[in-house]
Amino acid sequence: MRVGIGHDTHRLTSGGPLRLGGIDIPHDHHLLGHSDADVLLHAITDALLGAASLGDIGEFFPDTDAANRGRSSAQMLHAAHERVIQAGFRLVNIDCIIFTERPKIAPHKLVIRDRIAEILKLPPGRVGLKAKTGEQVGIVGREEAIVAECVCLLEETARPSA
Repeated sequence: MRVGIGHDTHRLTSGGPLRLGGIDIPHDHHLLGHSDADVLLHAITDALLGAASLGDIGEFFPDTDAANRGRSSAQMLHAAHERVIQAGFRLVNIDCIIFTERPKIAPHKLVIRDRIAEILKLPPGRVGLKAKTGEQVGIVGREEAIVAECVCLLEETARPSA
């Protein structure tokens, strides 16, 4: 068994919608980044890659590569998951936290969870998702950024090739 942790932060800027967890949420701000800036999917991607000792999202999809400009984070997560499988692992489950003052995540939680499960080909019950506010403190509380964290559990299915 292997455990991985992923973390990402993206700044908020004016204009919506907000891309989060593979869906668009109506909001007056969106996340700023080289790709589609889906902070939650980036954290999940890093958790998977880290658990399998495959590096991080920046190594596979560098922001210095024009091909990654506006790239779908769902596509990046899918590609990372495929590499994890090729390395001889199976994803058991993930547990994620979104830190955001606004928008409220509760109305979107099930749709986000189902979209992540779809990308990873997991039963939705293996995708944990929680949301926390910043209590009006720090970059989250001042609505300057959204932060996401994820832990994942991988099970070895085959000995990875050297």
